[in-house]
Amino acid sequence: GSTVAMLGAMLEAAGHRTGRYMSPHIHRIEERIAVNGMPISTADLATACGLVRPAVDRLDRLADRRHDRRVTWFEVMTAVAFVHFARSDVEIAVLETGLGGRLDATNVCRPVVTVITSISLDHMKLLGPTVGRIAAEKAGIIKRGCPVISGAVQPAARQVIAATARRRRARLLQLGRDFEAASLPAVGDPTGTGRLVVTPPAAYHPPELIQADLGMPGRHQADNAALAVVAALELDRRGFAVPAAAITRGLAATSLPARIETISRAPLVIVDAAHNDASMASLIETLQGLLDRHRPRVLLFAASRDKQLRKMLTTARGRFDHVILTRYVINPRAAEIDPLLTACGAAGLPAAEQAESAAAAFRRAKALAGRQGIIVAAGSFFLAAEIRAAAGLTGSPA
Repeated sequence: GSTVAMLGAMLEAAGHRTGRYMSPHIHRIEERIAVNGMPISTADLATACGLVRPAVDRLDRLADRRHDRRVTWFEVMTAVAFVHFARSDVEIAVLETGLGGRLDATNVCRPVVTVITSISLDHMKLLGPTVGRIAAEKAGIIKRGCPVISGAVQPAARQVIAATARRRRARLLQLGRDFEAASLPAVGDPTGTGRLVVTPPAAYHPPELIQADLGMPGRHQADNAALAVVAALELDRRGFAVPAAAITRGLAATSLPARIETISRAPLVIVDAAHNDASMASLIETLQGLLDRHRPRVLLFAASRDKQLRKMLTTARGRFDHVILTRYVINPRAAEIDPLLTACGAAGLPAAEQAESAAAAFRRAKALAGRQGIIVAAGSFFLAAEIRAAAGLTGSPA
């Protein structure tokens, strides 16, 4: 999602009419579909749904006759996005896959360039139990002759992606081999937001360093931003002009809710949608400086029941004085409190409190933190949505 947002912002800054399709949303479905940064209006969403519905009805009737599955919700939304982009005369669309890639609804498109971001263990029941298997699903977006830009770092993932690219005669640009990224934190900024330095592939002219301020907090965003920059350079080669000034403006202007988002200062409250052990580890690493300077430190946590709960919580061991566990109500996949308590104990965290709702957990966290402490809410996009709502926020950050 961060990479989509950054690349979309660069293209918009370059003057291209740009569609953006992302998931999940935080508060409203309309957040998923945008043109030049403006979410689809409720009226346009209804119109696009109306145009898509006859096809969905036909497919559902056919599925019923064949005793097959009906069209999924995500497939419907993807079709709605494509209809809206067509009706809005977008010049280029940046699409985020929903799950995996090979069988994802977005994979019906014919891309100009494809990007595979970092790969970690997630959605293993659907994508496979190993990084290599998950990489094979994600590599399914690689099309014959279409360049692919990869941010995968694990050897198993890199091997799978490279092999797929060779079979499909797709030119592969690999982070750490063909281009480099570095983050230079701004003075006094413990969240890692600062300047990005990208050493682009040698084939690009001019191949000089690209430096830009990052609007997205987090040290891990340097890699995401580098992928977006190289994608922009590749698009520039293919006729979508993206000058250096548009790259720097786009990166500086990009922000997303629930991505290491500060929603309060006293106490300091940071909300993040980290939902697996890799993203939790990145969050804790990014916040290390803030956790060192603030007391008390409160972790507010909820997650889906299919996640690796103990591994996620282990990343926070030794970093918090209090832990509050809760469950969100907006999705039935929320883990119950008992498995969370078990995982918390196994992870070596302080004895956890429990709260019946995210709003109640937020109130308790603020009482524990006082005005000088820090609260970190993490574990799920769904938790992030409910914490933002409890704080009176129901839209994207300014």
